[in-house]
Amino acid sequence: MSPAIETGSAGRLANLIPKPVRVESGTGEFQLSETTKIVLDQASSELAAAGQFLASLLRPPTGLPLEISAGPAAPGDIQLAFLAVDPGLGEEGYELAATPQSILLQANRPAGLFYALQTLRLLLPAEIEAPEPRPCPWTVPACRIRDTPRFAWRGVMLDVARHFHPVADVRRFMGLAAAFKMNRFHLHLSDDQGWRLEIRSWPDLARKGGSTAVSGDPGGYYTQAQYAGLEEYARQRGMILIPEIDLPGHTNAALASYPELNQDGVAPELYTGTEVGFSSLAIHKGITYRFLEDVIAEIAALTSGPYIHIGGDEAQATSHEDYCTFIERAQKIVRAQGKQAIGWEEIGQARLLPGTITQIWNGEKFEHAIRQGGKVIFSLARKTYIDMKYGPETGLGLVWAGTISVRDGYNWDPDALLPGVVEKDILGVETALWSETLCNMRDIEYMAFPRLIGMAEIGWSRRESRSWEEFRARLAALAPRLREMGVNFYAAPEVDWQ
Repeated sequence: MSPAIETGSAGRLANLIPKPVRVESGTGEFQLSETTKIVLDQASSELAAAGQFLASLLRPPTGLPLEISAGPAAPGDIQLAFLAVDPGLGEEGYELAATPQSILLQANRPAGLFYALQTLRLLLPAEIEAPEPRPCPWTVPACRIRDTPRFAWRGVMLDVARHFHPVADVRRFMGLAAAFKMNRFHLHLSDDQGWRLEIRSWPDLARKGGSTAVSGDPGGYYTQAQYAGLEEYARQRGMILIPEIDLPGHTNAALASYPELNQDGVAPELYTGTEVGFSSLAIHKGITYRFLEDVIAEIAALTSGPYIHIGGDEAQATSHEDYCTFIERAQKIVRAQGKQAIGWEEIGQARLLPGTITQIWNGEKFEHAIRQGGKVIFSLARKTYIDMKYGPETGLGLVWAGTISVRDGYNWDPDALLPGVVEKDILGVETALWSETLCNMRDIEYMAFPRLIGMAEIGWSRRESRSWEEFRARLAALAPRLREMGVNFYAAPEVDWQ
């Protein structure tokens, strides 16, 4: 049996996800009204953006005007403020104080204020997610919350290469992940089956390489303007967008687009299957590195964040020596553009530049990276790959890494699964959603939710505060909110959904 699910405003306070570091309950409730204003404690473009974001969340369901103004707050207002400096809160921490008279949200930085807004969102009734006015007492329980994340990296990866997903779907997925305080959005933009980003100096990459998908389904690609729009959308939600171009394997779409990138100069056919490990760039051709320099330069110019992911996984068609040669050159090309390279765990076989980040996925080749002193992102497939089936009954998904129930996806810790990986090595966690079987947004939501919510809590909340039995009660209480958000979630049988 799950612990009893609390209801009403007190229940919303008890059922917050991710679980905050410190919560103190108060007496009474704050209620939104016709006179409630969103007040900024100073004239600031960053505070103004936070105020606009909050207003965009609250106005449609409440029907309230919620005027935004700068200056001192009055009784009945919601105030947003930047602290002078609170070292304990860091870049992403926040404080939320609610009384029957007022609400105050404070943080050192915009990211922390954004997360305070997400907590406030969860403290309001589930109907706050509705797109149209609802008759509802818009109350927030009196409380004081002080909260900071455990890990700096709390990521989600979406594969748009195996199946292309349009901008509107990517934006929706970003928004849903950000609502649970995830702060990295990793786009897997190229693979054997498709190249999904316009590269103006090599236009056939997208034009030809992006023309198909797994099973011959429709392809597609993002223009540079669309990509820039996705990056801005992510930034407004406290996220860093991380582009991945997977190299030197997983490159059939590029090889089919430009024959000169092949060792024999002959372009293969476009590929719509799901096998891996058969493709490789021509490692010793000069044009390969001109290609890489051009692609990385265009992506770097479009990307305000510090990272570019170079892939590096499953390069079975590349010899070990050639693989190491390529990875070492690729890192330098990324560094020359002022960016920090990330790669899947195999890149640790090469010499890593200081600052290169390794992403553990298979748990077999990560030791090389650890020994070189680099930080790792924990994405072990058997726990974090949410394209795996929930169980045998799941229609969508794969099983090569096993099945991952909602319980199995939550009930683990990143510094307790692999010998030799301890918390000081771990930059954070990232869940991955590969799209071999996922054709549309309903498929994405079904496989991601509710497992993504558990991953969000693993990244944010302290290990000692988490337990499966307690989490499943909070998750059950989240069901009405997910329904209001229109999320096509999997009603896992191990959760007693409301």
